[in-house]
Amino acid sequence: MKKTTLSVLTSIVLGSMAFSANAAQDWQDDAKDAWIDGKAETTLLLNTNLNSFDINTDVTDGNVTLTGKVSSSVDKALAAELVKSVDGVNEVNNELTVMTKHHEKDHDSETFADTLTDSKVATVVKTRLLFSTDISGTEIDVDVENGVVTLEGTVSSDAERDLALTIAKNTDDVKKVVDELHITG
Repeated sequence: MKKTTLSVLTSIVLGSMAFSANAAQDWQDDAKDAWIDGKAETTLLLNTNLNSFDINTDVTDGNVTLTGKVSSSVDKALAAELVKSVDGVNEVNNELTVMTKHHEKDHDSETFADTLTDSKVATVVKTRLLFSTDISGTEIDVDVENGVVTLEGTVSSDAERDLALTIAKNTDDVKKVVDELHITG
């Protein structure tokens, strides 16, 4: 009976040591992947040519998968090359999506970023017109395309028109202002 108990205890001890060794190896592999993931994300963050907040990294056994969105194929290739240079990376699976041009008008294409910039400009100009106590901002429509602001509507004087046009011209990212304002008597 003592030999059987001793054999069982020996088996338990040896089995738990083997399990502990496997668990320790798994922990080390997970820690190494987390370290690689942190280095990859930091490398992307420090590169000023990329918007790293749109790029996700996932690391398994030293293999990095990139997902998310970039604005060009050059950005996609740059992200992969940067991550390949990180110590410990075995392979990079680049699944980044290149945001394509989505709108064409008069042979000029806008990218998604241009559309966002135009929306921001329109919001800023309209807000500034509405908050100006010297302009009837509710009577002026603001349209923006490719950085060109078009003001349409009615104003009560030449001075009010000039002020509205100047407010639009002094807004960041405005390339040109088109005056389609009419003076009401």
